[in-house]
Amino acid sequence: MYIQTPKEELFRLLEYLKDNGFNYLVMITCVDWIDENEFELVYQVGNFNTPLRIIIQVRIPRNDPTYKSITPIFKNATDYEREIHELFGIVFEGNPRLIPLFLDNWQRFHPFKKDFDSREYVKNTFDSIPTLEEYK
Repeated sequence: MYIQTPKEELFRLLEYLKDNGFNYLVMITCVDWIDENEFELVYQVGNFNTPLRIIIQVRIPRNDPTYKSITPIFKNATDYEREIHELFGIVFEGNPRLIPLFLDNWQRFHPFKKDFDSREYVKNTFDSIPTLEEYK
């Protein structure tokens, strides 16, 4: 089942679903719709007693990438939100651990955003490292 909901309604919807048997968070992911100047947060919840999964989609503006953490409802959201914060730059207000997850010592770029220039990053980061040929 797929649900699109206004960002203001997600928290209440997740509480309702959890109270009605959808008591585990399967995953959270993010899509960068750069041409629409929005991020899409995609939540999937499940029920252990049925194979049914519910996918909930919420859009937030790229120019204000903040959203309310769902950790009060699903504790395992902590690391999903950390990952999205690190890779897309979305701040999940109320998440107690928005610290680096994978990209330790990273220069605060968000590599999964569509405007991230990976070639420029590689050039600036690694072109100054001597090659094996230079050591001969």
